[in-house]
Amino acid sequence: MTAAVSMRGLVKRYDGTLAVGGLDLDVAEGEIFGLVGPNGAGKTTTLRILATLLVPTAGDAVVAGASVRGEPEAVRRAVGYMPDNFGVYDDMKVWEYLDFFGRCHGLPADRRRRMIGDLLDLVDLGARRDAYVATLSRGMQQRLCLAHALVHDPAVLVLDEPASGLDPRARVELRELLRELRALGKTILISSHILPEMEELCTSLAIIDRGRVLAAGSLAEIEARLRVGAVLRARILGDDADMAAAREHVAGVPGVAAAEVRGDGLLEIAFTGDEEAAAALLAGAVASGIRVASFARAASDLEEIFLQVTGSAAGEVA
Repeated sequence: MTAAVSMRGLVKRYDGTLAVGGLDLDVAEGEIFGLVGPNGAGKTTTLRILATLLVPTAGDAVVAGASVRGEPEAVRRAVGYMPDNFGVYDDMKVWEYLDFFGRCHGLPADRRRRMIGDLLDLVDLGARRDAYVATLSRGMQQRLCLAHALVHDPAVLVLDEPASGLDPRARVELRELLRELRALGKTILISSHILPEMEELCTSLAIIDRGRVLAAGSLAEIEARLRVGAVLRARILGDDADMAAAREHVAGVPGVAAAEVRGDGLLEIAFTGDEEAAAALLAGAVASGIRVASFARAASDLEEIFLQVTGSAAGEVA
């Protein structure tokens, strides 16, 4: 597939501190690509370089065919950037806010009028067209800033923590909006700390830490390469003797590295098998007379992989 964004040897230093340590990464056209990493991993710095707000110390990135070093103006025409801490002009009306940025991009008046109506419908703010920005909720302001990033119809959206501070309903609305934008042909590069939502939303992702890529690809590809085990949790009905019997049974199943009783009927299982083996473990427990009220992984796949990969990297540095 054609790469909408390509980074090669991307490095950024701040007064001797390495923020980005030689990133090599491709984002295919039409993807929702997630950047995942702990605080200080280099996510925001990377996105600011792609938006031409920072000049890399070394290496280069190509966005929609244009180099951030050699053709920054062409990159800006191709990119819609939404920072983690966005600013809004409180004393402007919603339509005026978008009209202002349309003027900044040199759009003629007739195109601005069409653009404002279309974008407000897209982000579901048509009814608030004449409201002052200051009166919008946090979620509405977030959607307005996304509309601002779309004013010039960019091919690539670069979104830094767009769901930060949003309530659950607003996060769902934002997630559906991003899917709609992908369906319209946009390539979306997004960073977030909300791992379950990234797992559900992104078509591919990269886990980065200390300015370097630790793993990249689809979640299934990363999982196939890196998974070494999982934690399963089973809630068992019965008394202490029933729990002890369940623990003893499970501990003898192939693929179980350890089984511990955690209280309140919870049995925690360190498991190295795949999903078929997990299903067989559950079926065997039920067949042996163990009353299993619930059975599930302790965390989402992305959370497990993230903790595993970043923990291994921390160990290497130490």
